[in-house]
Amino acid sequence: MQVKEQLAHPPVVSEAQWLEERKKLLQEEKELTSHYDWVNAARRRLPMVKVGNIYTFEGPNGNRTLEDLFDSQHQLIVYHFMFDPSWEKGCPGCTSWVDALGDLSLLNERDTRLVVISRAPLARLEAYKGQKGWTINWLSSFGSDFNYDYHATLDDKVKPAEYNYRNREEMSAAVGHPVKMQGEQHGLSVFFRVDGNIFHTYSTYARGCESLSDSYRLLDVTPYGRQQEFEDSPQGWPQKPTYA
Repeated sequence: MQVKEQLAHPPVVSEAQWLEERKKLLQEEKELTSHYDWVNAARRRLPMVKVGNIYTFEGPNGNRTLEDLFDSQHQLIVYHFMFDPSWEKGCPGCTSWVDALGDLSLLNERDTRLVVISRAPLARLEAYKGQKGWTINWLSSFGSDFNYDYHATLDDKVKPAEYNYRNREEMSAAVGHPVKMQGEQHGLSVFFRVDGNIFHTYSTYARGCESLSDSYRLLDVTPYGRQQEFEDSPQGWPQKPTYA
């Protein structure tokens, strides 16, 4: 006797009923897009904080300061990749994030650089990078306070633990996915350079990093945004016609 496969699936309806339900959802999607645009506009109006420390990172071409990482650009995006100095392999979730990266050449065209930084020594990063066949610009912050200052490594012996803008007590009381307030954590930080001075403009953690793996989504978290005319940006922000 043939047994039918018991596979979970959406309900089966007529074309007319499907279209009715789809249009309802479309309205919700449009409202979500409008709210996303509003949040991006608010993000572009966030103030910024001057970076007082001088951070040095080790890369394939030698030591680089945080300012060096900008090259000739004014905006710098740093992905905090979880890789403890004792680990042989990087975090699976962070690995998936890098795997999802596509063509990011638009970032360079919009005055923006992306780098990946981890606390593991460069030799381990290079070995893992080679295994994965990646070409990302990946540097080591080993021996630096960078990870601790931007809450990508938590250690109360170095600095009071804080993750996603919550201290240990607030995190314990929070509802949702529990975070171990110790060791490596993932996140993404944005910096801006003006006249040789570096400023911290934004950091996001946990699910805030979801989907930040294409050029437009990454540009959305920078002060200048996508730099397109449809955006609500402060006076003087660089903008171009959306389809130019």
